[in-house]
Amino acid sequence: MSLQFEFPANLTAENFIAALSHEVDTQLASRQSSCKTYYDSFDWRLYSNDITGEFNQAKSASSLTLRSIKNGSVIAESERKKVPLFSKEFEPGIIHDIVAPLLEMRALLPVCTLEYEVYHLNIVNKNEKIIVRLLIEAYSQFNSRVLLQPVKGYDKAAEHIAELLTATLGLTATDKSVLLTALQLQGRKPKDYSSKLNINLDPEMRADIAGKYIYSHLLKAIKVNEQGTIAHTDSEFLHDFRVAVRRTRAGLSQIKGILPPNISAHYADFFCWLGQITGPARDLDVYLLSFDRYKSSLPDSIREDLNPLYDFLLIKQQKARKELAKKLQSAQYLSTLAEWELYLKEPSYKKPLEENAKLSIKELADRRIWKTFTRVMHEGEAINGSSADEALHDLRKSCKKLRYLMEFFQSLYSEHQIKHLIRKLKGLQEVLGDFQDYAVQERTLKLFSEEMMALNIPANTFLAMGVLIQDLDAHRCCARKDFASEFEVFQQEENQSDFRLLFASSKSSRHQH
Repeated sequence: MSLQFEFPANLTAENFIAALSHEVDTQLASRQSSCKTYYDSFDWRLYSNDITGEFNQAKSASSLTLRSIKNGSVIAESERKKVPLFSKEFEPGIIHDIVAPLLEMRALLPVCTLEYEVYHLNIVNKNEKIIVRLLIEAYSQFNSRVLLQPVKGYDKAAEHIAELLTATLGLTATDKSVLLTALQLQGRKPKDYSSKLNINLDPEMRADIAGKYIYSHLLKAIKVNEQGTIAHTDSEFLHDFRVAVRRTRAGLSQIKGILPPNISAHYADFFCWLGQITGPARDLDVYLLSFDRYKSSLPDSIREDLNPLYDFLLIKQQKARKELAKKLQSAQYLSTLAEWELYLKEPSYKKPLEENAKLSIKELADRRIWKTFTRVMHEGEAINGSSADEALHDLRKSCKKLRYLMEFFQSLYSEHQIKHLIRKLKGLQEVLGDFQDYAVQERTLKLFSEEMMALNIPANTFLAMGVLIQDLDAHRCCARKDFASEFEVFQQEENQSDFRLLFASSKSSRHQH
């Protein structure tokens, strides 16, 4: 049985209540003006898990309600004056337990706000007992609605009212959330931002045109994360901004011979600069996000001694964030990005001069992925127990390039096959990433402790940092050992033949330029 019903276009709440009162006994419990603000993370983490977060503000009280998108039922509700920015600011309880693992480090932001009138209407039986409750929400911008709230023990009455609403009063059962309707009015839709790459390419598309299409998609991600990065709304804006920059750099270096060399070189320099200026702030974000993990890796007796490191990192992060914000508002950044956008919008030449521009994008994708995969195999096979750390670092960079190419071009291949191969590559990437992260964190913490020496920080903090550095070193050694077994899996003949089948089966990929 549906619990949500939409009014016909011209029906007002008063007329609805009057018409319903002819059919059953009603009591108007309350009527008040209200304001509903929907909240979610920038990348729709609640909505993606079938939840809407509604903050309802009326004169009498305000509350945050989590609802199921499927049927509008209340999952959790709590009275509160305002909505915290981060889930860790919620007091312990059901709302915190639901949103914390979904939001992680993302901020809870207002998505849209609606003003409306809310009526609490009770339907009573001959003994004046409430048998069904109705919540009417009267909107001025679109059709009003009524939410049926059954009362325990009166299921038949609820079914009767649901039938009455549709058959007699002309309402329509709906499972479409109010949020969906409100977003449509703004020309938006839920999940209109995701950090996942979803680029649909036609296999026959000319390579230079497809390249511009990919870069335009990445430019959109850079621009949409720009303001959140400058304002430091949450750490993921900068993370997604950097990923889009890195993907662009990988494209310019890996999808070769489709753009004029001077254009490729100019923008490769620009995106390299962008990678450099965003690095320090992102690194500090990572240290702060990892801080609880750092503390929990230490013996109980010295955990609190690490706290001065957090304060030190926080000051450094705020400084790095300010410097970055300045650079992202500079003429150098704004004008070069605008020029890149204009270049991508220019129509492509009918007869391009670049050697790979005229190829179909499928042909070029096969070639580039196969060539990069071959390099990954060659670099990985050369690594043994005595290889320098640098060799693993280089392999990690090659794996990243391979991953980006596979993600750029995944729409050109069987979804099941390419996703399976990306998953295999991810396993190898993770262990290489861990190895690199532990090595960098170990090195950086040593540098930080030197900087902190001049700051009158208690000796116990340095002892705790020493234990942490040892712990990171142990993890780094484990990751190095794990690499050997992970590469062995990746190296298996079955995996190599899957790659060969998908990317090297055409003649074009064997005759590489």
